Amino acid sequence: MSRGGRDAVERRLLHLLHGHKTRNRLPEIHGHLLRHHLHHSNKLISHFVSICGSFNKMHYADLIFQQFQCPNILLFNSMIKGYSLCGPFENSLNVFITMKKNGIWPDEFTLAPLLKACSNLGHLSLGQTVQKQGLVLGFQRFGSVRIGLVELYSNCGRMEDARKVFDEMSSRDVIVWNLMVRGYCRIGKVEVGFQMFREMDERNIVSWNTMIACFAESGRYKDALGLFNEMRNGGIEPDEATVVTILPVCRRLGEVDLGRWIHSLAQSNGLLENFVSVSNALVDFYCKSGDLESAFLVFRSTHKKNVISWNTMIAGLAWNGKGELGVGLFDEMINEGVSPNDSTFVGVLACCVHAGLLQRGRDLFQSMLEKHAVEPKYEHYGSMVDLLGRYGCLREAFDLIQTMPIKPNSALWGALLSACQTHGHTEIAECAVKELISLEPGNSGNYVLLSNIYAERGDWDEVEKVRLSMRENNVKKSAGQSVVR
Repeated sequence: MSRGGRDAVERRLLHLLHGHKTRNRLPEIHGHLLRHHLHHSNKLISHFVSICGSFNKMHYADLIFQQFQCPNILLFNSMIKGYSLCGPFENSLNVFITMKKNGIWPDEFTLAPLLKACSNLGHLSLGQTVQKQGLVLGFQRFGSVRIGLVELYSNCGRMEDARKVFDEMSSRDVIVWNLMVRGYCRIGKVEVGFQMFREMDERNIVSWNTMIACFAESGRYKDALGLFNEMRNGGIEPDEATVVTILPVCRRLGEVDLGRWIHSLAQSNGLLENFVSVSNALVDFYCKSGDLESAFLVFRSTHKKNVISWNTMIAGLAWNGKGELGVGLFDEMINEGVSPNDSTFVGVLACCVHAGLLQRGRDLFQSMLEKHAVEPKYEHYGSMVDLLGRYGCLREAFDLIQTMPIKPNSALWGALLSACQTHGHTEIAECAVKELISLEPGNSGNYVLLSNIYAERGDWDEVEKVRLSMRENNVKKSAGQSVVR
């Protein structure tokens, strides 16, 4: 092939790599590389690897890379960056080690993604080692390296160090400002983060989403809603992250009409159609607002449901006391071939509790590990204890707690105790209270409950032992409580 012909093929392949439909054409493009004997071109393979990274297909990139005979720094950097974006993050460091073994020295485009990998791993000391190497090589003055340092320190909660790097930067773009705002919010310094947000000359949608989410996560729902309205008034169009963040805020503040307006907006601008997270958030919003009809409309119109979609609707039915419908939806989910996870069973067992479906609850709990390879957790055992306790199956609930493979917590013993008090089962109640005292030796209420059980039986020697145990453990009974009724 002539040089001109080779250049023309390279241009065409680069155009294909960066086209709109590249995701589904990677094998085809790889085939073109092989056919035209361009699979040893560092330039083209570096572009190919970069595209794999952006599509989270680093397994494919690694297959290509392992077959490449003489990778240069461009290809190594593409591999390091790809792994730093979509993981496994430690592979960025492994590729870097291989690169050094090949006698290739890093440049600033090597260090920035390495710092990002360390940041994603939360590995501060390793990131500081990379920083020292950058200092020795003179790369710390580069903006991409400094942004990597700010991200590393902010992700690791070292905001004083992040601020030092930030203050030394002569030019700061919106990315590094967003990192600082997010970093302060993550360590609970919301006001400092908000002050930096206000100081920004330029804000993008990530800036607004970061601050709105920070207010929402810290329980400042009115502030979150106020900032959302300010964003709208400033002409900034909400994206999927905005919608997913602000809908729970609307629900908590009772802003149902605003939630409906957001639904309409998401429908008109394509967010509802293109992002399943938006439809899931809307289902959750409507369920917790008590509007099951709207929740079902959104759920049924979601074409690409994931397991979260089913879980949200099932949990929403439990939330609204529609247990039988929830169990029916679970059956539909299984028939559709969707594999349930632990959250699915939290929801469907809650449905059984609300609907009083005792035997169905037993069967579902039994099927978790046997049919679906889902290991029961505390929440699942809690639902079963609640369900069994409601129907007076106290011995079964007690045996379940005692034979579970994880150590029972105070919530489980408390649920069993509550059921014992309802049904007047003092023997198991006594065991439950003793376990609670062992788990919570400083909780005076548990001693009072045990003392009351003994007092009702007229066992005054045991009442005295409880009093003595309280004194020995320096437990003070709360006001209004007594160790004898």
